[in-house]
Amino acid sequence: MRAAIAILATAFALTTTPAVGQGLHCGPRAHVLDRIAAQHQTRRAMGLAGQVVMETFAAQGDARWTITVTLPDGRMCLLAQGTAFEHGEEAFPAQGSPS
Repeated sequence: MRAAIAILATAFALTTTPAVGQGLHCGPRAHVLDRIAAQHQTRRAMGLAGQVVMETFAAQGDARWTITVTLPDGRMCLLAQGTAFEHGEEAFPAQGSPS
């Protein structure tokens, strides 16, 4: 499951075309991690897709979250940020089963 999420996140990051005037916000990994830490976020999950590392960070109180990818050249890019992060493990119903 986690591997599938990592692959989907990486595929999304590397294959989508940003809107005009927008692009991935990337920088040196240490710099991006400092900014995430300043928001009191800690790493909650990570996965590999080829040579790309996908990570999810979240804060406790306000449940702010960030999803990043780190590229082989050392750049870390922000994929998404938001609020209301909730941790959970949910089993999906088997295909063809009533939900």
